[in-house]
Amino acid sequence: MIPLEHRPALAGGGVVESEPDSEAVPLDVAIIGGGPAGLAAAVELARLSRTAAEAGEAGGEIEIGVLEKAAAIGEHSLSGAVIDPGPLLSLFPGISPDSLPFRGTVTRESTYFLTEERALRMPVPPTMRNHGNRLVSLSELVRWIGEQAEAMGVMLFPGFPVASLLTSGKAVIGARTTPSGLDRSGAAGPGAMPAMDVAARVTIVAEGARGPLTQAWLDWQGVGSANPQIYALGVKELWEAPRPLARVVHTMGWPLKGAFGGSFMYPMGGRKISLGLVAGLDSADAGLDVHELLQRMKLHPLFKPFLQGGELLEWGARTIPEGGYHSLPERRHGAGALIVGDAAGYVEVSSLKGVHYAVLSGILAARQAFSALRNDDTSEEALAGYTAAADESEIGRDLHKRRNMRLAFKRGMARGVIGAGLMTLTGGRFPGGRIAVDEDAAHSRRPPTEREPFTPDGELTFSKLDAVFRSGNRTRDDIPSHLDVGNGPVDAEHARMLEALCPAGVYEYREDKLVVNAPNCVDCRATDVLGPRWSPREGGTGPAYREM
Repeated sequence: MIPLEHRPALAGGGVVESEPDSEAVPLDVAIIGGGPAGLAAAVELARLSRTAAEAGEAGGEIEIGVLEKAAAIGEHSLSGAVIDPGPLLSLFPGISPDSLPFRGTVTRESTYFLTEERALRMPVPPTMRNHGNRLVSLSELVRWIGEQAEAMGVMLFPGFPVASLLTSGKAVIGARTTPSGLDRSGAAGPGAMPAMDVAARVTIVAEGARGPLTQAWLDWQGVGSANPQIYALGVKELWEAPRPLARVVHTMGWPLKGAFGGSFMYPMGGRKISLGLVAGLDSADAGLDVHELLQRMKLHPLFKPFLQGGELLEWGARTIPEGGYHSLPERRHGAGALIVGDAAGYVEVSSLKGVHYAVLSGILAARQAFSALRNDDTSEEALAGYTAAADESEIGRDLHKRRNMRLAFKRGMARGVIGAGLMTLTGGRFPGGRIAVDEDAAHSRRPPTEREPFTPDGELTFSKLDAVFRSGNRTRDDIPSHLDVGNGPVDAEHARMLEALCPAGVYEYREDKLVVNAPNCVDCRATDVLGPRWSPREGGTGPAYREM
């Protein structure tokens, strides 16, 4: 079974040729997405605007707005929790690291290769060394950056997901949000609110991995990449543990059995522990169930002593871009538009880093946007400096140096480990050139690997529905479905793949048909890679992460 043969085409509503309506909110810069990239862009723009205004320079004051789909800033921000603090410190010049909401500094770390019963200690790979990096709750960090942005005059619009980019000719000129208060049939219910238009001279798209606006814009603009983007799914939990964890832990091997990926366990201050499992969506196993594998993993002798007797506080899931340098769009700019953060693919898998690249990309986009606005020229040529700056920055240098590391694992785990080692020794010069790959959905899937049925105990291990409850999901039961499964029935093989893959139990195969429980969705977007298309629903839906 090849998922690409079953995946619906990208919906056409992500880019709309339309002038903003007469009641549109006027902005100089509209930022779509209130994560680390979008908020970093907002803060840098506000700083540049304030500096220019204080100097009495013409055109210094600009109107900046951030549209975020979550009910509150930070509630949809989920990531690993070890970051390089450099770009954050440059975003807030002169600030003490102690003033930032860090949960600690990495002083000890360990890496293991897991078998089903054992944990074999390994040297920490050079790319994964984190000594001196900071431990954070991403949702907490994003809330804090949002507070700083608001204090600097940025307008924050939580609860306003964007359905479409508004265009004129080849230029993006604003955005249109989703309506709210519709019932399952799409009819307006009590308190329904229509879509809102925003007019903007520059729109910065910071919607995260596998975003429909980014996909639509790249398609509309005809922007390609050397390789297609490839993805992984990460499932994560936060625990109040019986005893504290004193080091950062990374693992590879079991329970993934052939799939690329690994797990982590991080101290989050006091007795709180963050742990998770990440698996590539190019797995040949049609029964890949990352949530279930994480539950099984917690029973391993490496993890169980830290968790048994503790309490699961939060659970979440998200899709991660893994293609690296060769999957970057040829340009991440166009007339009136810039693409930043995970939406652009700025994640370096071998070091497990993406947050500081997201922040840096937001800073670079802000500087280019501000320069374009000052010159009253937001054409493609005027914004081209952003793509060049990103490629010449730490983002481009790091991704280029490690450009084939993730791709080497497409040839198998053993060859991948050897190849990654040689690439590290040669600074990326081996093997030279580019390892060509197909998109995840083009990979053939074999029938699910047989394994013993798994029954969660509700104390250490949890069902998907229990996990969704701990995500804080606040979606109405009667909301219109935002998941397009295509026309006609979904065959059994593909339906069972979706049932296993979705960590939130959205898809069920019962009575010979696929049942879609759309309100369960936590917006991880994993199935958008392999099956049903995801689109934004009304604001304030989905998870409500607080400490993840």
